Amino acid sequence: MSSSDISPLAAFIVPDERRPEFLPALFGRSLLVIGENAVYSLMERLSPLDYGGGSWDFYEFSGKPLFLAPRSKSKFRITGEITGFQGEVTAQAAGIIATLFAFSHLSFQYRSEYLSEGYGRLYSYASEHPEASEIFQAID
Repeated sequence: MSSSDISPLAAFIVPDERRPEFLPALFGRSLLVIGENAVYSLMERLSPLDYGGGSWDFYEFSGKPLFLAPRSKSKFRITGEITGFQGEVTAQAAGIIATLFAFSHLSFQYRSEYLSEGYGRLYSYASEHPEASEIFQAID
């Protein structure tokens, strides 16, 4: 990766030793399993042609949890029925889209500051992402 690939707002992959802390910090202890499963199932619906499970990376920015992104492929076609957007995005952008959808969907069922704060933090981060246009078209 060259220095031009790193934006000033680059999110970083959470190291293995801190992965157990990530989901409780992102979704709260009471919703960590529900939140994680929501992201995975939304990814299946968003990218049925390319996503079939696999390992995920956890991303943080400034020490705060941000989003999950699949590790299985570098690009994903977003074609699912839950968005009108049709296009190809990086795994990172696909993960941002799936995580934003998870926050939004779960907020209709559960009252949690983790969901609203996580959504706001990720939305703000996404606005500076190189694929911001695709991300916002997909979640619109």
